[in-house]
Amino acid sequence: MGTATASAMSGNLHRVFVYGSLLADDVVRILLKRVPQSSSAILNNYHRFSIKGRVYPAILPLENHKVTGRVLLGITDPELDILDIFEDVEYERTSVDVCLMDTPDNSLQVQAYVWTNKNDPNLYGDWNFEEWRGLHMEDFMKMTAGFVEELELPESKPRVATYESYYNQNDINP
Repeated sequence: MGTATASAMSGNLHRVFVYGSLLADDVVRILLKRVPQSSSAILNNYHRFSIKGRVYPAILPLENHKVTGRVLLGITDPELDILDIFEDVEYERTSVDVCLMDTPDNSLQVQAYVWTNKNDPNLYGDWNFEEWRGLHMEDFMKMTAGFVEELELPESKPRVATYESYYNQNDINP
């Protein structure tokens, strides 16, 4: 069944599987200036890790694990560019197959941002969205808004630099 035909009909629209901070509509709205339609989905044979010193997660292939998330639908080329810059060098955009939750037999090819360092010693445990939402979402939204402002400047910093400067200036050690 040709996915080529489907994508030719819809123009250059992309489907992106998100599993971390982009599960929050508020963060997506800051980045893309809208909240695209989405579907709940499962990515099989991957694991979502916490990362030491970061508030966002990483995914890597891992047999017999699964990551729940959602697929953002109808992402335009300029929006995909924004997501690429936001995910920065720490992640690599990869094609993966996810299963949509509302139609379990429906496997869909989508883009996902996979952690580039497969042997990263800073990855551990499991990342929890609800915990993140309670502890970090507000700060993360401010950092994301700062990132978007930077994007519109001619000399924008990479997102990791924005992230690090934001979180370092807010670490007030007693």
